[in-house]
Amino acid sequence: MKPKLLTTLKTYTVPEFGADVLAGITVAMVALPLSLAIAIASGAEPAAGLITAIVAGFLISAFGGSRVQIGGPTGAFIVVVYGVIAQHGYDGLVLATLMAGLILIVAGWLRAGSLIAFVPEPVINGFTIGIGVIIGFGQISNFFGLSLVHEPADFIEKIPALWAARDTVNWQSFGIGLLTMVAIVALRRLFPRFPGLIVAVGIGSALAALLVLPVDTIFSRFGALPDRLPVPHLPAISYARVIELLPSAAVIAFLAGVESLLSAMVADRMIGGHHRPNAEVLAQGIANVGSSLFGGLPATGAIARTATNVRAGGKTPVAGIVHALTILVVMMVAAPLAGYLAMPALAALLMLTAWNMTEPHKWRDYMKARPSDRVLLLLTLVLTVVADLTVAIGVGVAVGLALRLRRREVPPADWHTPDR
Repeated sequence: MKPKLLTTLKTYTVPEFGADVLAGITVAMVALPLSLAIAIASGAEPAAGLITAIVAGFLISAFGGSRVQIGGPTGAFIVVVYGVIAQHGYDGLVLATLMAGLILIVAGWLRAGSLIAFVPEPVINGFTIGIGVIIGFGQISNFFGLSLVHEPADFIEKIPALWAARDTVNWQSFGIGLLTMVAIVALRRLFPRFPGLIVAVGIGSALAALLVLPVDTIFSRFGALPDRLPVPHLPAISYARVIELLPSAAVIAFLAGVESLLSAMVADRMIGGHHRPNAEVLAQGIANVGSSLFGGLPATGAIARTATNVRAGGKTPVAGIVHALTILVVMMVAAPLAGYLAMPALAALLMLTAWNMTEPHKWRDYMKARPSDRVLLLLTLVLTVVADLTVAIGVGVAVGLALRLRRREVPPADWHTPDR
């Protein structure tokens, strides 16, 4: 379970450091708007996203088992985090994140990283698509600037509430959101290695500010962003609270473990390397404990940011450390500017992120799979959207393992890593 950082430093060179610094800064420019948007969509303060990217991002790179893994808040957590905050408050989320971190540390020491092979791929695909659907619908009000007295958390209740508010569309908000969305897609296609996310969000937000449009910004909705990290402290802990939050902590731990190992497997394929799964799980535990102590969100390996790191030339975990330190510097120096980021621009970013999470280019392959796998994917997807992630994962894994036992005389299929 030795961290990859210690291994790579033995033969570290000056050219590798230069490549890691450039890659780390590039990834930070992608992670900055995403971290803010994910925190807001999760029902938390935007600063929580920055804190998570800094603290957890640093720890995941320092202790992880992958050469190029980038960690931080991810879209996969939005649904569960929103639910925990709505039911138990933000202090409940912080305690659940701490508990999830401890669960992952124990799992890492018990060498449970290889158990990912027992999670059926249709379950992973199903709840990922379901999360994408929820995130996308959750950003409609910000994208269109709708005036809602109360936006329901439940997906089924949210649809009629959004429809009822259709007459309150703010066309300036819609214009800024649409412009940002087009800019993100265009920059990705024209300059795939360029950190176009922050440029596109910056263009949309700057236009809203220069034209003095009646569009919500981070500052107008949440106030000024902090320019430093908070003092670490333990959340309030009691036996009753721990028992109450245990299911949420288990789901957070499961998501962090699965998502980080999937991301590390994608990174291996891109660089031709081999990650250390147990070290990676242990690092996720340390990172989530660290994030909770600073009041941050749950964190895991971020597949899109990891891929950006590889494409930008990152060679070792030093790139991930530089990414975290860069976000810290931006937080300390440019926090007032970040407050001008427009909500519809961030909504556009999250809606595209949600669309990419569903991997539409793979839908045809999903429909060509064996009938039992199609049913399992659809079952997990529907339960994720209409019930909750805990039920979806529990039922999906149980049904998936039952189907695997039923097919035990059939040679198992090769594991296919989702390219997210």
